[in-house]
Amino acid sequence: SNNSLESRGIHPESSQETDIYRGNKCTMPPESRFDCARDRVLSERECKERGCCYAPLPDSAGPPWCFYPSLYPGYKMGPFTPTTRGQAATLTRANPSYLPRDISTLSLEVTEETAGCLHLTLKDPSSQRYEVKLPAGVPLSRAATHDALYTTEYQPDPFGFIVRRKSNGKVIMNTTVAPLLFADQYLQLSTTLASSLVSGLGEHYTSLLLDLNWTSLTLWNRDMAPHADANLYGSHPFYIVQEEDGLAHGVFLLNSNAIEVILQPTPALTWVSTGGVLDLYIFLGPDPQSVTRQYLQVIGYPMMPPYWSLGFHLCRWGYTTTNTTRRVAQRMHNANFPLDVQWNDLDYANKRRIFTFDPWRFGDLPEMVEQFHARGMKYILILDPGISSTSRPGTYPPFDDGLKRDVFIKNATGHILIGKVWPGPTAFPDFTNPETRQWWEDWIRDFHSKVPVDGLWIDMNEPASFVQGSVEGCPDSDLENPPYTPSKCTESLSTHYNLHNMYGLTEAYATYRALTTVRAKRPFVLSRSSYPGIGRFSGVWTGDVRSDWEQLRYSIPAVLQFSLFGVPLVGADICGFGGNTTEELCVRWMQLGAFYPFMRNHNDKPNAPQEPYVFGQRAQAAMQSAVNLRYSLLPFLYTLFHRAHTSADTVARPLFMEFPSDPNCQTIDQQFLWGSSLLISPVLEQGAVELAAYLPPGTWYISPVGSCLFKGQYLLLPAPLDTINIHVREGHIIPQQEPALTTTASRRNAFSLTVALSAVGWAWGDLFWDDGDSLDTYELGNYCYITFIAGQVGLRRVIDPLRLNGALDGLVLGGLRVFGVPSPPRYVLANGDKVRDFTYRSDTKVSSV
Repeated sequence: SNNSLESRGIHPESSQETDIYRGNKCTMPPESRFDCARDRVLSERECKERGCCYAPLPDSAGPPWCFYPSLYPGYKMGPFTPTTRGQAATLTRANPSYLPRDISTLSLEVTEETAGCLHLTLKDPSSQRYEVKLPAGVPLSRAATHDALYTTEYQPDPFGFIVRRKSNGKVIMNTTVAPLLFADQYLQLSTTLASSLVSGLGEHYTSLLLDLNWTSLTLWNRDMAPHADANLYGSHPFYIVQEEDGLAHGVFLLNSNAIEVILQPTPALTWVSTGGVLDLYIFLGPDPQSVTRQYLQVIGYPMMPPYWSLGFHLCRWGYTTTNTTRRVAQRMHNANFPLDVQWNDLDYANKRRIFTFDPWRFGDLPEMVEQFHARGMKYILILDPGISSTSRPGTYPPFDDGLKRDVFIKNATGHILIGKVWPGPTAFPDFTNPETRQWWEDWIRDFHSKVPVDGLWIDMNEPASFVQGSVEGCPDSDLENPPYTPSKCTESLSTHYNLHNMYGLTEAYATYRALTTVRAKRPFVLSRSSYPGIGRFSGVWTGDVRSDWEQLRYSIPAVLQFSLFGVPLVGADICGFGGNTTEELCVRWMQLGAFYPFMRNHNDKPNAPQEPYVFGQRAQAAMQSAVNLRYSLLPFLYTLFHRAHTSADTVARPLFMEFPSDPNCQTIDQQFLWGSSLLISPVLEQGAVELAAYLPPGTWYISPVGSCLFKGQYLLLPAPLDTINIHVREGHIIPQQEPALTTTASRRNAFSLTVALSAVGWAWGDLFWDDGDSLDTYELGNYCYITFIAGQVGLRRVIDPLRLNGALDGLVLGGLRVFGVPSPPRYVLANGDKVRDFTYRSDTKVSSV
């Protein structure tokens, strides 16, 4: 056998195999074993034929029985030579590995992108392999790399590298612990981890911190309702590690093939990919927020959403007519619930074919949309990528036109690949093709001329199909049956084998581009499938969550993971999509959902209704209070999105990002922050009327009453059904606005400020304000930006930085509340004049004007 030891010059009975065992190369502790049999189960004989160690354990789960000895033969590195952007070396194998079609010569390219970003690429120099080319991110400044936060060391034989943090010598990555493998359809690289506090590697149904106890995570986008031990809708090969002393680093593998990541308690991690190249970015931070900024410099900063998209959205699969849809919106209005955006699922489409609407049940859809617009509302509907392929020629023009323009994915025989989705047999557009993007734009323009939608919801874009591969099954090829299979069968352009995980990203880009051109306003796109960089074009929701308390709890780490991935516009289906909710669950979910960056209640067709107005008066009042609180905070939330768009800040934020030196914050994922100012502590347990919440060190003010707590510990907080606990951090100023039933109306209301003084009597805040809907307002200068400072001289507007725009005149400050005022003010001045209408409460130390 070509894969035997003999073929590599090693004889099983010779001293080389004996040396593996006698030389203590197999004596590492079980948690430090690296699996030598990821590709298939091996017997003891087969394991030893690979030159690996074999040591059974009592339990078959957990550490591998067949594992690599130390210094397992691999590649040998030649000398470095300088390049225009760094340095390069050649790696060679003296003997083939046990993998079919392994690659004997590799090129290593090392680039010090910035002081905090190291870039290493391993590829085959002799053949063109697929490499991901993301749309250009933020240009990386390569100045000052002599101040790099990292040092690198290389082990030449067998090849491996070590990355250290320069400031303290901490090992960030050490790939010498297991061999590098690089075959045509099997790439493997292992590394130690600097700590067990690892987050990322989505999309999976996990806590914010990943389980390192021999956990396997597959990255391969698929239509799968969230549950444990399954790969879900998105693939994000990026992780962030919390180190000691508040330091952090991150690693990004730019590879779009099917990937498996093996986590083990060493702590260590192994990447296994079925193709492409090993293209690694290592971000040194040094703090968690700096890590995400460095990552977003590579994949791109997120888009700026329209202001109205931060309001409340309502949807259901099962609003089967325009009359039903109108009734829902009217009942929301009658119950005095804010509603900015009404949605329709696929019910609107004629025979479930996109770019059509049912002439009987939705015949007056254009009129309904215009009626919503007249009320200051917006309208969104679903647009699946699958194009019905069985209509008679001439009866479904989008497919006829797509055939003529050759926009659909083809199978291995050169014919259009036909899958099966909601309309039946379907073809799938190839969004990597410029002609397809133009075809998509043309049909969005045609549909928009009839139904003036304000945004598009792109679902089923993993892409999902109800059959494996196509209606004809999967062909017998290496692309369908690689030597290592962490996932499923399908195929297409570049091949689909390489591009599957990017399908949703390419559709999001095409849709964003089309809406920008067609509407000439800021696009709104919501995608289910995701890949790094999608935040530039789209928001994401977390898929078909169930209506239960566990999924309510897990929605928080899901939202926070996407914040780390550069997708700030994210939320879960409030009250759950699958199954029947309960009144209590829906109240608590609405309270939590009021603090998702994207807030939508969505429900499946067979379930009991869960619109807010269907519940009892007490529940309605609690939900209404939560939504109104959100609407009052929209100027603050919008400013956070501005910072995300321009500076790569996070919006919904894990506590460890703001308090990286506090060990208590390292593991918390049932509380979270908006920016650095607001701490949200929701009820997540059935029947609970109080909850244990952690308040990090410092002064925190109870919102809205303003009484203060000096903490750095867990507290038991009262939480009756009408309450969600919100705390304002000292030293911050929160801009707010009087809520209304739509953002169209609320944007005309007066502003207010909540000023949370620090222990030394100081606070800072800012406000970004534009028309909320136009393109590139920041880039073109069509905005106002105001910073506020409260100090010993009172509250004042600061001139630097400050930008005012005459077209946005009319911003009125109608009131303010100051928390932490030690004694009653003798007088209040506004614009130099005394204000008579102010109050002071000595019990809470709050002054209101």
